[in-house]
Amino acid sequence: MALAALERVTYSYPGGEAPALRDVSLELAEGEVVALLGPSGSGKSTLVRALAGLIPHFHGGRFAGRVTVAGLDSRTTRPAQLAGTVASVFQDPEDQVVLSVVRNEVAFGLENLGAVPATIWPRVEAALDAVGALHLAERRTAELSGGELQRVCLASALALEPQLLLLDEPTSQLDPVAAEEFLACVGRLGCAVVLSEHRTGRALGLADRVLFVEGGTLLCDAPLAEAVGWLAEHRPAYLPAEQHSRGLAAPADLVCRLEAIDFSYRADEAVLEGVGLEVGRGEIVALEGPNGSGKTTLAKIATGLLRADSGSVEVSGRAGYLSQDPGRYLIRERVIDETSLAVGGDEDRARAALVRVDLAWAADRHPRDLSSGERERLGLAAVSVAEPELLVLDEPTRGVDPTRKAEIASWLSDYAAEGRGVLVATHDRTFPADRRVALGQEALVGV
Repeated sequence: MALAALERVTYSYPGGEAPALRDVSLELAEGEVVALLGPSGSGKSTLVRALAGLIPHFHGGRFAGRVTVAGLDSRTTRPAQLAGTVASVFQDPEDQVVLSVVRNEVAFGLENLGAVPATIWPRVEAALDAVGALHLAERRTAELSGGELQRVCLASALALEPQLLLLDEPTSQLDPVAAEEFLACVGRLGCAVVLSEHRTGRALGLADRVLFVEGGTLLCDAPLAEAVGWLAEHRPAYLPAEQHSRGLAAPADLVCRLEAIDFSYRADEAVLEGVGLEVGRGEIVALEGPNGSGKTTLAKIATGLLRADSGSVEVSGRAGYLSQDPGRYLIRERVIDETSLAVGGDEDRARAALVRVDLAWAADRHPRDLSSGERERLGLAAVSVAEPELLVLDEPTRGVDPTRKAEIASWLSDYAAEGRGVLVATHDRTFPADRRVALGQEALVGV
């Protein structure tokens, strides 16, 4: 008997013009690792939510077909009854955290399941250690970076020791080393795993089987070797590419210069010490470094959102900043209104910006109706529509499929070529840049 199964599932969100899933059938066996691939907005997250029992109970909408997990029919079983059997980590870890201290957050699910009290803290420590976050146990969740918060959510899921682990972009905010360590941990779990990832090299390196979803339809369901052949023929952009760089020299005409930057959120814990960074006109600079190294902090200082404790900041012209989770800052009822906000309601400029990120079709949609990757592209349109001289992007490819990532990279190249500077804080080592700089504990170094 299969651990989980979808039988001819068709589902539409409330108010949705087209089904998010169309007649999808599949089975999951115990212990298998399945890579779930497809474009942004293709239905991957919806498929994960269906397996978690959140559809139709939590989201509403129109549902047809049948989903079973461990013999339980999701139509008659509430999501809470599946907790422990199924554990999920979704795209936005910021929206999953409940408690203020890390160790309490990881223990929360175990306490709700009625775990034996004597086993709770050992399981919490083991889960945090498995994702390299044991040192965060006593930290406040509000003080964590996006990547650190993602590790905490992953630990919360692992602590439950589920039969089915559902991971929706689980490494999108982890640095490359942390991502590899986490996926190695997932590979040792022994439970069934569904891994939705846009960084397909990681997913394919771990998977026994591949599902490819597009337009809500399951186009490919095959063992790894057969699926790689299908991808090569039909969707080659989803196969891993060699790391590359545009390889241009840093120009002398600077749009941003940071010198001897010191910054602390708390008096006893320095985040940045003596850091310097330059971004020239016409170039894209990739800012790399481990989770918690201060990439987001430095990006905010460069754009004036944070004030350095000491050092100097020089920016020529306007600066624009796109955060790690732009969905948290969307405040308008329509996509077009969100995009036109920075240009005084000029809808013509806003529509041109939406065309650049292939969201013209969504102009009258509510921003919250978009997928995570689509919201990321909306954020890019909204922050770039005013054409700032310095464009700073914090993990802009999170939740973005490979084809869209290539399009964004191409557009940023054109944007910089017009005499502007682009700073990209990223864990994605394949993202094209003129220069790559690594943020360590002491200073920035070129790589």
